[in-house]
Amino acid sequence: MQKNKKATAGKKPGSRSLFYKISAWLHLWLGLVSGIVVIIVCLTGCIWVFNEEITGLLEPETKIVHQDKPVLKPSALIAIAAREYPGQQVGYMFYKDGKAAELNVGARRGGSTIKVNPYTGEVISKVTRKPGEVNFFRWVLNGHRFLWMPFKIGRPIVNYSTLICVITLLTGLVLWWPKKWNKSTRQQSFTIKWGASTKRVNYDLHNVLGFYALLVLFAIGCTGMVYGLEWWSKGTYWVTTGGRSMPSYKEAVSDSLQAGKLQLTMAQRVDAVWEATAARHPASKGFYIGIADTAKAGSSIMVIAYPSKGKFYDLQRYSYDQHTLAQIKGDPESAMSYAEADFGGKLRRMNYDIHVGSILGLPGKVLAFFASLIGATLPVTGFIIWWGKGKKKKKTPAQKTIKTVAASIN
Repeated sequence: MQKNKKATAGKKPGSRSLFYKISAWLHLWLGLVSGIVVIIVCLTGCIWVFNEEITGLLEPETKIVHQDKPVLKPSALIAIAAREYPGQQVGYMFYKDGKAAELNVGARRGGSTIKVNPYTGEVISKVTRKPGEVNFFRWVLNGHRFLWMPFKIGRPIVNYSTLICVITLLTGLVLWWPKKWNKSTRQQSFTIKWGASTKRVNYDLHNVLGFYALLVLFAIGCTGMVYGLEWWSKGTYWVTTGGRSMPSYKEAVSDSLQAGKLQLTMAQRVDAVWEATAARHPASKGFYIGIADTAKAGSSIMVIAYPSKGKFYDLQRYSYDQHTLAQIKGDPESAMSYAEADFGGKLRRMNYDIHVGSILGLPGKVLAFFASLIGATLPVTGFIIWWGKGKKKKKTPAQKTIKTVAASIN
């Protein structure tokens, strides 16, 4: 007796049970509240992860074999676009290693897209869209980001639903964790009993697959909220940089007082800054060029170099004054190279690559795809578990009659 008293001394009876009950309550109701949004966000995320690979399969003509010779200058591509779309300005262009050069003509959102062989100038494809019209993958991304609703309404719904999902992942881990670890509990926690009843299989799909996908879904959720919740973005930056406040965004603006002094066309100016950037990054796998709007004196030219194919964390951004071609110091975080950044800065640059799994290359994207797919099933299997428990509690009149008869016989 004394031994039992000593063994139980200092323990709070029911403390784990109370924590378990709170976790179960939060897991159930938060899951029910956010379920539909989580399904949409996860499914659209699955599709978006492989948007470049799928586009490449559907448009094999845009694949261009790398050649050991210079690509056409931006001015040559701008001239081709001007020939195809007279009177319209090129907003931006992409050079991608192994792919056709892509130019957006007219409105930056919408307008026309033209794809050109960067070595020969051959026009491969042209697509013109009405204002507000988007391609399939942009439509998928819009659903992922704001549920195809007005941005100011849909964006908070997506991000706070993501926050709720992260909380349900943590409470789900509490519910998954066995009271005792033994051979039986390990088997129940890590394997799906396919030969069991439908209810049991559904429970295992929710419980076991949820555990396997938990870490990846947690990373996807935390990185996703960086883009939509300002307090979360600033908070994670503060934590990962050791207490440093996130610097305010500073737009790179051209000196409008210098307008008209440079006797070069915009195409020639773009050539000059692109060549300067390419000289700094001779092994780059791609370039983005944002062309200054000639109607806005403060608009600048942006050139982004992508050193690694399929990754974005080590990109290097440069901004140039359209009137002097001098480099502009804009946002300090963007202007800084990946190598110069501290741990928190590097982690922030990796945010998108972690979010879509590309930080680990193709295996990482496959991992993100299946984790998101499992994430889309969790609200469904969880709802079925909850619904089944509710039906089990409610006994039919026939069941009540049988119980009454049995009691009277006894």
